[in-house]
Amino acid sequence: YHRWRTKETHLSKFNQTEIEAMLGSYTKVLFVRDPFQRLIATFLQGMGMNPSFSSFVQDVLDSGTHNASAAWKPLVSLCRPCLVQYDYVVMFGFHRQELGHLLRRTGLPVESILPEFTDTQVQWTYRWLSEQMFSELSVQQQKQLSHFYRWDLAAFSFSSSFLSD
Repeated sequence: YHRWRTKETHLSKFNQTEIEAMLGSYTKVLFVRDPFQRLIATFLQGMGMNPSFSSFVQDVLDSGTHNASAAWKPLVSLCRPCLVQYDYVVMFGFHRQELGHLLRRTGLPVESILPEFTDTQVQWTYRWLSEQMFSELSVQQQKQLSHFYRWDLAAFSFSSSFLSD
């Protein structure tokens, strides 16, 4: 379809029939990450210009979901997993395992394409960082964050997230 070759990248620019045809013709892959880890990464990258993680989290909570930056906005509102049926969901921290499976399913050579991942080290580091950062938050902030990301926590299996409780 000629309009598919245009530079439009937002599905909202197409009608429902075109959207369904496009989504049906692609392999859809969604990369997800624990929302609390996304907050930590954003804070550490300097997007949170606050002196403390607790202040940064309070700003995130005060912004609400409608005014939230894409860096910490709930994934469900960004990628619409209830509307788009993704073929694969790849969890951060399991890239080597999951991308290897995806490449094998598509018939591509796995070992020659995948870079070296350090998934185990990344998981351990974020677990330690999460413990440290989570302890800085008040109980009220912890509950508010869990509520803020409730749909992400329901949609994806972040079983070891500090927000899952």
